Amino acid sequence: MKVCFVSNYINHHQIPFSNALYERLGSDYCFVQTMPMEKERVAMGWEVDVKTLPYVRCLYEEEYECRKIIAESDAALFGWSGREDIAEERLRSGKLTFRVSERLYREGQWKAVSPRGLVAKYREHIRYRNQNVYLLCAGAYTASDFHLIGAYPGKMFRWGYFPETRIYSEERFASLKKEGPLQIVWAGRFIPLKHPEYVVKLGECLLKKGYDFRVHMLGSGEMEPEIREQVKRAGLAERFVFYGYKEPDKVRDVMERCHIHLFTSNYLEGWGAVVNEGMNSGCVEVVNAQVGAAPYLIRHGKNGLVYPDDSYSEMEALVLDLFEHWEERRQMGYAAYRTIAGEWNAEHAAAEFLRFAQRLADGQVVPAAEGPLSPAPAVSPGKMYGVMMRREI
Repeated sequence: MKVCFVSNYINHHQIPFSNALYERLGSDYCFVQTMPMEKERVAMGWEVDVKTLPYVRCLYEEEYECRKIIAESDAALFGWSGREDIAEERLRSGKLTFRVSERLYREGQWKAVSPRGLVAKYREHIRYRNQNVYLLCAGAYTASDFHLIGAYPGKMFRWGYFPETRIYSEERFASLKKEGPLQIVWAGRFIPLKHPEYVVKLGECLLKKGYDFRVHMLGSGEMEPEIREQVKRAGLAERFVFYGYKEPDKVRDVMERCHIHLFTSNYLEGWGAVVNEGMNSGCVEVVNAQVGAAPYLIRHGKNGLVYPDDSYSEMEALVLDLFEHWEERRQMGYAAYRTIAGEWNAEHAAAEFLRFAQRLADGQVVPAAEGPLSPAPAVSPGKMYGVMMRREI
């Protein structure tokens, strides 16, 4: 089977999946990059030398060859590419195609009533609802958005991002988390939607209660000077470590040493690949349920914890409970690791994708029972937290 993946540019969230497909398909797999990476992402340590990846072809350097590869592939995946003309050409061909998408309406599903927006959605999605095209939902809220506009009925499946997976022996895993102060990690851009200020407020609370802890903050952004100042004013300078932007491997090295991973982004976070990374590192996750990855990856109280509605107070309560009952709660970190190592990883996703695509080519729709390529339920954003608490997703 010949497979191509078309997206704006390849990055460390996509390379493991592409590597896994290339190992299985060799030259029958190609990643078509449609544009160079933005300077902001390069500054964050995301830059990739595409010349080192044998399966990457750049549309902006060899458009004819890339379009030929897309046309001749048995299965094509399309992420956001900025080249809808190429996606439309493939969709009109009737050949097996997968759309990979995060949410349509992050700022609210009320936007679905916009006539102008519906025209664009009809052109890109709705008119192909009965064609040989399927939706891979990179986030648990994606299916609800597409269901709202009547696109891909019965053809929406769970998907996500698959950063590098580290596999540990039992002995190595046990050695990662040292005794002593509980280590908390937060990683991301210092911007309003990611709420880095929540971490400072939490630090003040933990300090007042007399807990021994350290906070590791990885990343940078417009709010960093303000956050650093807040830390100083709160008397937390000796408890916080700021790293700036680090390469993905360095971020993972810090996560491995930490006990708790906070992910405080709000509903604007489409997926949140650092949740995968924190879980793979054996951290106990404390995550806003509005984040796209949370409902797919986390079973509350089993392999992590989620809180509702972007609520600082609910997040704080969960962290305080962890500190008060750490010995009883710490096993969630190992369960989180098993979730990623056993199911939500690039190797498993690639195998499931090829199995699923081959069955479709044979005229059968055979989804996975759970995990990647299992059916994506269309749960509205307002009901998702309740569904998670009842463990219905």
